[in-house]
Amino acid sequence: MCERDGSAFQALNHTLDRRQFLKSLSIAAAATGALVVMPMGMAAALGKQTSVKATHGAGLCNLGIFIAKERQLGAEDGVELEFVVTPTNTDIVTLFGIGAVDVSMIPYSNFLSLYHAGAPVKIVAGGGVNGCMIVAGEGISSAQDMRGKTLGTFQADTLEVLPFDWLKRAGMSFKDVDVRYFNTSPEMAQAFLSGSVDAICAVEPYASQCVQSRAGARILSDGTDLYGAYYADCLLAVRNAMLSEQRPVVKAVIKALLVAQGQIESDLPGALEQTVGSYYKTTLEAATLAAKRQPVMVDQRSLADFILARGQSMYEMGYLKTLPTADIFDWTPLEEVIAENAALYQGLALKTA
Repeated sequence: MCERDGSAFQALNHTLDRRQFLKSLSIAAAATGALVVMPMGMAAALGKQTSVKATHGAGLCNLGIFIAKERQLGAEDGVELEFVVTPTNTDIVTLFGIGAVDVSMIPYSNFLSLYHAGAPVKIVAGGGVNGCMIVAGEGISSAQDMRGKTLGTFQADTLEVLPFDWLKRAGMSFKDVDVRYFNTSPEMAQAFLSGSVDAICAVEPYASQCVQSRAGARILSDGTDLYGAYYADCLLAVRNAMLSEQRPVVKAVIKALLVAQGQIESDLPGALEQTVGSYYKTTLEAATLAAKRQPVMVDQRSLADFILARGQSMYEMGYLKTLPTADIFDWTPLEEVIAENAALYQGLALKTA
């Protein structure tokens, strides 16, 4: 846990300095070995899969990429996902920012921080929608009840943006609450369940777990009351070099995510049984309830304006000095995959078109 002083992202604001680079790279190397992506042509010539190193978060917005990896859904296109172990949320952001990995399923807010710091990255697809929830303990039923209370969240995360916007709508700010920052979702959930904090902004399935496991706990906001029926959470982002030099690999990853979404939509219980325990430290019951609140949605082109609008909140919070523009997106690989796999795309329940 940490206080709000911006330390988690200072390295980014110094253009990812050498010391931070070496420190973060050593973490990745220890976890996964050499971080090399083999060109598809070379992989085919050697009869091997192209191994794509990726980072991910802990929420259900990552369910698609988990299923894509576990079921090797990129294999027919010669691509295999390999996850880099990241002890904390900050490590996820740092390793992607410094180029230790080429692909990341990352909250839009963390992406905006990276892009603002000069990281050569683009958003190419979505992960999941909704699922960010403000959960409070007994006796707290409104924003006004939060005055002087402790709120747990993550720094520069979508889980910080939601309570910021929610309090602002009520005429309040973070000055009215005691904001405390955590490193992982299980750590924050445990703090709430033990009564160490009064409220948290958590992602699914940990939000549902907290509501079920603490007497008197309630959901103050699930984001839809503020943002509407569907809003972005995590997104698939890639390094610019990968877009220009290994475009078929990027497209293969996106296609695998679309296939995963279709499989999850047709057999959600099977997807959860495969991931609860290994990826989600919660009960199958909590995960099943939570999955309804944070579905997978790979095509998030319609949510681009929402993501850009949250840049204003990030600006007001002090994470950005300029507002993001549409050049943070490159939807063309997604559009090409959709055009090449029309039947797959049309079979999806959640999509832009």
